[in-house]
Amino acid sequence: MKNILKTTFIALLLLGTGSCSDDYFDVNTPSGAAQEEQLRMKDLMAPVIYRTIQGQYSAETSFGNYTQYFVFQAGNATGETSVNGLWTNFYLYALPNIRTIKEKAAALGANRYTAVADILTAINLGIATDTWDNIPYSEAATGVNNTTPSFDDQQAIYASIFELLDNAITLLEAPDNSIYTLSNDDLIYQGDMDKWLRAAYTIKARYQLHLVSAGTVSANDVLATISKGFTSNADDFQMNYTDRDINPVYAQEVIARGQGNPHNNLASQLISSMNGDYYPFQSSALDIDPRLMVYGELDQNSTEWKGFVSGGGGKSPDGTPANARFRTDGYYTSIDSPIAVITYGEALFIKAEAAFLANGGTTTSTGSDALAYNAYLEGIAASMEKYDVDGSDYLADPAIAVGEAGLQLNHIMKEKYIHNFLNPETFVDFRRYDFSDDVFVGLTIREEIDSSGDYPGEWFRRANYPSTEETRNRAAVEANKKTPVTPVWWDAQN
Repeated sequence: MKNILKTTFIALLLLGTGSCSDDYFDVNTPSGAAQEEQLRMKDLMAPVIYRTIQGQYSAETSFGNYTQYFVFQAGNATGETSVNGLWTNFYLYALPNIRTIKEKAAALGANRYTAVADILTAINLGIATDTWDNIPYSEAATGVNNTTPSFDDQQAIYASIFELLDNAITLLEAPDNSIYTLSNDDLIYQGDMDKWLRAAYTIKARYQLHLVSAGTVSANDVLATISKGFTSNADDFQMNYTDRDINPVYAQEVIARGQGNPHNNLASQLISSMNGDYYPFQSSALDIDPRLMVYGELDQNSTEWKGFVSGGGGKSPDGTPANARFRTDGYYTSIDSPIAVITYGEALFIKAEAAFLANGGTTTSTGSDALAYNAYLEGIAASMEKYDVDGSDYLADPAIAVGEAGLQLNHIMKEKYIHNFLNPETFVDFRRYDFSDDVFVGLTIREEIDSSGDYPGEWFRRANYPSTEETRNRAAVEANKKTPVTPVWWDAQN
């Protein structure tokens, strides 16, 4: 079932500000805005979900270039980024309304609303801290009471993420006699609390996995959590747009391209992972990964898939002109396409990776157990089903069906990379494994046609804080600012 974004909710409700100064209060409270006491939890939940998804989109438009899903239309790689849209959606729109929902829910005993608000907070905190490292939280979104909040360190933020998710799980697993239930205001699951519970476990497993290489969580901990997570593609945490509130990826990659405006094209790392270059197919029945036709299309008169080298000025890996672009009516590039936060397919690849590591696997070792291998195959099957393609030949090909004894980490991570097309979680995966081409076969750093570019020869590992925050909360930003090639806390522990 599609999760339809109701256009009546797009008149988003503003109750306060995030981590910024008094200037915000004058420009961001529209005339006629409802007062807090006039609003119900139902009035606030849909705008919070919408802004959470919009923040996800902002992150993917920046980090999709870093992870070489796409390049700018001329083949250019991006430099430093601030991901301003994510900061604004979280701190200005989502977090203040989440805190109001929780206050109202506590007063009414509305535990389901509290649980969902905690899950949404964890999602926003997770993507924000993985983007900037230290961020405001404990003192954020308190309005005029504190317009220059201090920043919490990432280790504390991760502790808060797990605390929020554990609290949500406790509430959702307990009996609830409240009359307050989510329905149409829930743009993800339409009030299905069983799905929210599975989402909480799956999100927790994702963030636990981030800390395995840092030594603070074990792979077996991840396996225990993911066993209670998503059970099918119907559980996917995603929101569909409509023909009245159109998908922003469609607007950027299809409409803009059609009007001759700036857009992106598909990068060689993605294409070469799917066209047999990096993993040569051994069956004559298979030319390309069938999901490639869902993501992209070729320029007119082209027959061979050639992705754009990151920073290569329009060339493909063999030096000839690249030709792969976003599909006009693809899964993520149609007018009513979804933006996904986390999916069943990812859950299975989390399970496969955790099982591989728990069995003693390393970035270069070969062979694992049935748990890891079966989760790997099930993840591919779930991905094919999600994208509505026939994956039977693909799954049967010896390049994919490597057997338990032939399984390597790069097989799992390649499939996760492909399945999570455009998802900013891939930027976390790249950093967790230090951009290793043992794990991400064929991965090379962006080319530098102009050697005066940002940090040539170094991988970007975080975003800069937005300039607006630096202006309005300068002391806190200065105390936490690092270069964009400096590892975040969990990355530095690897």
